[in-house]
Amino acid sequence: MSLKVILVACVAVVALADKAPVYHQPPVYAAPTYHAPSPYKQPEYPTAPPKYNYNYGVADGYSGANFAASESRDGYKTEGSYTVDLPDGRKQIVKYVDNGDGLVAEVTYEGEAQYPEYKPTYKPTYKPAPYHAAPKYPVY
Repeated sequence: MSLKVILVACVAVVALADKAPVYHQPPVYAAPTYHAPSPYKQPEYPTAPPKYNYNYGVADGYSGANFAASESRDGYKTEGSYTVDLPDGRKQIVKYVDNGDGLVAEVTYEGEAQYPEYKPTYKPTYKPAPYHAAPKYPVY
């Protein structure tokens, strides 16, 4: 009896669910409008020749960084210098000039390179685990 009720319920569900799909009309949009692009305008560059001066320096005792730079420019004439403390103990000094016809650099070094012998200070604290023989079990 319950099988008949389940069968009738299934047939009723299938009959009620068997409806044709309803399709709506697609939305209507207005035609896109396009505007003519504005004409290209050349960028305006300053007519005055560039003129500036700058300098900076860093001396950090914690990291050991020590360097500086300075530069000045008046039109096409640029000149400047920078210094760097190198890892080998020397100081590198670079002076440069550019009059508009190419860069001319003069590199000099102060001091003598030091290459101390490397002596590691690390001593491992690892100790191998003690050896324990495998346990012997009685045989019965």
